[in-house]
This record gives sequence, C-alpha cells and structure tokens, in this order.
Amino acid sequence: MTIDLNCDMGELEDAQHEAALMEHISSANIACGGHAGDEATMERTVRLALERGVAIGAHPGYPDRANFGRVEMPMAAGEIERTVREQIERLEAVVRRLGAAIVHVKPHGALYNVAVRNAEVARAIGHGVAGWNPHTTLFGLAGSPMLEVWRGMGLAVAGEGFADRRYEPDGTLRSRRLPGALITDPQEAAAQALRLAREGNAQTICVHGDTPGAVAILKACRQALL
Repeated sequence: MTIDLNCDMGELEDAQHEAALMEHISSANIACGGHAGDEATMERTVRLALERGVAIGAHPGYPDRANFGRVEMPMAAGEIERTVREQIERLEAVVRRLGAAIVHVKPHGALYNVAVRNAEVARAIGHGVAGWNPHTTLFGLAGSPMLEVWRGMGLAVAGEGFADRRYEPDGTLRSRRLPGALITDPQEAAAQALRLAREGNAQTICVHGDTPGAVAILKACRQALL
C-alpha cells in the first residue's frame, strides 16, 4: 500500500518550523496569496520542497487574510472560479521559475469545507482548476460528495483524511469553533492516520502545519504509516 502524507505549508512566518515539517511529508500544499502567502514565502517553501523531494501542490482559499480563509465568504461561483485559478497561477509563476511543476491542488479552510456540502462551490473550484490544468489531481475529503462532483467533471481526485482533526458521525470535520476539534496527541493522531489508511478511502492524509505539536504529530504519523 502507498499513501501520501501532506501538510499545508507557506502559511507561517517561522521558516525553521516549516523546514522541520517538510522533513516528514511527501506532499506540500503551498498557500498562494489568498488566505496567506506571498511571492517570498512561496519561493521559500518551493525551494524546501525541491530540496527534500516533496511533491508541490497549490493551496488556494477564500481571499480573506484577516480570517486566514477559515470563514465562509459570500462569493458567486464565477468569483470562486476566478480566484482559485488566479491563486494557482500565482504559485505556478514561482514554481516554473525554479524549474518545477505543481502536481495537485487542495482547497483551503472554509472553501474546502463549504465545497464538501455545496456542489455549486465544488464545481466552481473544479472549473478554476480545469481552466488552469485539467490533468492535475484535486485533494478533497474522502467519502464526500465534492469528490463525485469533480469526478463528474472528468478531474482526477485523491480522497483525503485528517490525522489531526476529529470527525463528526456524518464523516465531516468537526468545526474548529467546537471543543476537541483538534487532535494534538501524536500517538492518537498516528492511530487515526493508520485507521484512515487501512479503511482505504483516503489516498492522502493531512496534518496541519499550525496544529500545536505538528512536527511531532507528523513524525509519529509517518512512522506508523511506514
């Protein structure tokens, strides 16, 4: 069995922390100017990924830096499609200059969670990605309708599980506004990563870079998966 371990990157000012995260992952989802990130952080993160052989992905979100893209925004489908494509293209300019390529796209935060339950938003994201490169892979919540929307558009998908987040009974992620939404114990997170891998719905597993103890969590998850 092969499973990908991913982390949302290029979101934090702490370069040493992000370098430590990069040691334990196989894919990096790089913020591209919507909820976080600028040309300097994108270049720094891409260089780290290239040094360590980590796959590069774009991580577009609602263009809302004040709320870190974690609050739903009232945007029309066309606006979502446009901002997703523009953010990916912004990262691509950096990636190409460094001689690399973007191989996947993962929506960020509230945009991701809204797309789980809102087919129109999922479709808008899909159109934004397809307008840039219809052959890339989209990461989305394993077992959720968003993946079916994208498959129906002819896009490649990878089901994603979360080692550091608790789930609701319906398979969605518990809101960060609720207590217990985060799993911060490395062994508990590693056990969840292993369970998600064995269930077979997730091809990639995420640990968020800003989760407390993220480096230790990633290290434990990697060891468990290996």
